[in-house]
Amino acid sequence: MAAAAASPGERAVLEEEFKWLLQEEVHAVLRQLQDILKEASHRFALPTSGSGGAVKQENFVLNTSGTDQVKGVMTLQGDALCQADVNLKMPRNNQLLHFAFREDKQWKLQQIQDARNHVNQAIYLLMNRDVNYQFKTGLEVLKLMDAVMLQLSRARNRLTTPATLTLPEIASSGLTKMFTPALPPDILVNFYINLNKLCLTVYQLHVLQPSTTKNFKPAGGSVLHNPGATFEFGSQRYEVSHVHKVECVVPWLNDALVFFTVSLQLCQQLKDKISVFSSYWNYRPY
Repeated sequence: MAAAAASPGERAVLEEEFKWLLQEEVHAVLRQLQDILKEASHRFALPTSGSGGAVKQENFVLNTSGTDQVKGVMTLQGDALCQADVNLKMPRNNQLLHFAFREDKQWKLQQIQDARNHVNQAIYLLMNRDVNYQFKTGLEVLKLMDAVMLQLSRARNRLTTPATLTLPEIASSGLTKMFTPALPPDILVNFYINLNKLCLTVYQLHVLQPSTTKNFKPAGGSVLHNPGATFEFGSQRYEVSHVHKVECVVPWLNDALVFFTVSLQLCQQLKDKISVFSSYWNYRPY
């Protein structure tokens, strides 16, 4: 049953409350959001004190429980892997392979770069409505919150949802050309971010002979390919024989994800307050 229309007295009270909400509380929330998101943005830059804004380097040891086939130390500088040092124990003969980034190379982690860009876009949207700006309708606030929430959701999704790649895409990636000594042709590597973790996946390959009777069906795109996946690259067919995944927690990525969650909650709470006024019959603050 529809609610009764507000009486003139009730309507006057509602209008006064809504006016206060638009003029005072909305701006208080916007300031709070700016403060939180600036903290999130700073996490992606991590300037060192007294270095003129240079981004500091952080070393991370990659490991996983249950296997010592792959060990590595990664050096992260903002959104770039500037050093990588990896040891791989080959299961067939226990041969130990060591490879590292060439000194002139670094690998951009596009997920971090994109997440930071979305955060900065959200901050830009918020700063466009300074303290002197007068919101006239609830709809105006709702549209701003939706735009900010869209950027924050995209920022979070870039960290929580790694790209799906085919094995030929990994094989042709510039990452394979960054190591010294060069990677052997039966090894593929891929770096990516998953939530608050930096991950390295190493694929060991087996060459399929032309005469093989194995049913060949190339694998599609995936974040992590399993043993038995097959693909064709450079007129040669391969099968994944072993997969090794190692990872490490990056604390400031965890901080950023928490900031995204808190900010999204604040946006939704403000939207809910605005929407309360629309629940009164014949009262439309929009």
